[in-house]
Amino acid sequence: PRCPVALSAAHGRPRPSVAMARRPAKCYRVIKNKPYPKSRYCRGVPDPKIRIYDAGMKKFDCNVFPACVHLVSFEKEQISSEAMEAGRIAANKYMVNNAGKNEFHLRVRMHPYHCLRINKMLSCAGADRLQTGMRGAFGKVQGTAARIAIGQIMLSIRTKDQHANKAVEGFRRAKFKFPGRQKIVVSRQWGFTKFTREDYTKWKNEGRIRPDGVNCKLWENHGPVAGRPASTLFMGSARTYKVRNDAV
Repeated sequence: PRCPVALSAAHGRPRPSVAMARRPAKCYRVIKNKPYPKSRYCRGVPDPKIRIYDAGMKKFDCNVFPACVHLVSFEKEQISSEAMEAGRIAANKYMVNNAGKNEFHLRVRMHPYHCLRINKMLSCAGADRLQTGMRGAFGKVQGTAARIAIGQIMLSIRTKDQHANKAVEGFRRAKFKFPGRQKIVVSRQWGFTKFTREDYTKWKNEGRIRPDGVNCKLWENHGPVAGRPASTLFMGSARTYKVRNDAV
């Protein structure tokens, strides 16, 4: 029998093309199956579009940028690596143009580990003779996406206090690049650290804070004393917990 492609050419129609565009992100937004990460069984995964997760002054000390703003997800969904790159570019460009390239540190807090699959089908004229249905319907890997939960931080910016409002506006513009709902939250912590601004200021004046890159560590009273500098030995404790009234 004659080939279906040859039949379509004999009837005066052009040969079908196999080039396809990307599916819209609404096809992959819902989390409905188990995670499908890249492994020795799942090969041929294309590189994610986002390659830079830290932008701005990422090597500045934790003392430089006290203010911190987060973009928090309010939906459980999947976000493609293309959307992550678009959101990072939008926030970074606004901060560079309005605050300055040396006045902030932007960090992407989600990673596209989940692989997205597609079962390629020809959808042009005469394709009904070429492909009809279910053969090999598992699909091949098309791209990657990040799975995020409700309340998970998507992007973070640490900057100086005078540029905190600009970070909020940068995240407002980045929200248009993501599906679902997001909230912009101004953090009570000092930069990317886990300490509140009041505790950080107090402990820094006491000499208890030890800078550790973008983060910091606290000199506590427990642990071996040998090998520690004399300036890091304190009589009282750093934290004071609530004492029960009936405690003896």
